[in-house]
Amino acid sequence: MSDPRVIAPNLKRRLSGVTATIARLVPLQVQWIDIAATGPGLPADIPHIPLGRLPFLSRKTLRVWHARRNTEMLLGLFLRNILRLRLKLVFTSASQRAHTGYTKWLIDKMDAVVATSRKTAGYLDRDAQVIMHGINLQDFTSPEDKMAVRTRLGLPDGLLLGCYGRIRHQKGTDAFVDAMIDLCGRFDDVHGIVMGRATEQHTTFLSELKDKVAVAGLSDRILFMPEVTVDQIAEWYQVLDLFIAPQRWEGFGLTPLEAMACGVPVVATDVGAFSEIVTDPSLGHVVEPGDVPALADAAARMLENRDSLAQSGLAARTHVEQNFDIHREAKTLVALYERLLTDT
Repeated sequence: MSDPRVIAPNLKRRLSGVTATIARLVPLQVQWIDIAATGPGLPADIPHIPLGRLPFLSRKTLRVWHARRNTEMLLGLFLRNILRLRLKLVFTSASQRAHTGYTKWLIDKMDAVVATSRKTAGYLDRDAQVIMHGINLQDFTSPEDKMAVRTRLGLPDGLLLGCYGRIRHQKGTDAFVDAMIDLCGRFDDVHGIVMGRATEQHTTFLSELKDKVAVAGLSDRILFMPEVTVDQIAEWYQVLDLFIAPQRWEGFGLTPLEAMACGVPVVATDVGAFSEIVTDPSLGHVVEPGDVPALADAAARMLENRDSLAQSGLAARTHVEQNFDIHREAKTLVALYERLLTDT
């Protein structure tokens, strides 16, 4: 796209949550508005404008620049104030910590600010529109036959709990393992799956977790699986009876939504947007981060009643359908862009 009305910059080559967000949203938003991403590390099949083209865009056309990082806010200011492009600047914040003076200064220069949760909005010193993330409900669906999927993947019968994502202390993988060791002592038919990737600096952490499970004699019940590709992850949610999101810190956190869309209830810690996703006991429970006994007890309460657990899975899918369809997120952002483009 040579002359988009909305530009979504991605100034980070390594895959991150921001990169994934842009890759999910832009292909949908282009149905309703002329939008393109710019920067490295993006899939080749999404609308794109090279960074080198930006200085040569027409100064007559009003555009929206949607930043999601400090560097992108700064570049937007440079393009507007130095190169004199006509830009309305938008910033989306997912952070749940006090902002530095520099970040506050950048945010203050924006024409509009979006927060990905009400909790995130509370860390901003200015008004923000809360637009929560959504997911693709066609990619993440309830299974027609859960046991058939388990059989195909070579997984055990009984109750199956999962914890997916990066393997590191911040993500609470150790809390899941400790809770699973507890739960395996309470229920004879419970198994757990840890799935994800440990980067080089976290390989020792992963090895220690595997050793802990082996010492407990539970290597056949708490399974460590390699990370799978995006197109395969849905079936690994579909095999679960309960998903555990044990993070100690999170910006937003999509894994509970992905699990719930696959008909799986959730026990999560009160970080990111989890308390704004798991909003009713019929969907799961939210506990304090780092509290392993509370995590295990909340899971145990759900596992004790198998019929209720199944009903919670149905309620979870309905809840995501009604509140977290990615098309709603995409359209709400497009409405913001259009408002800024007409507010001259």
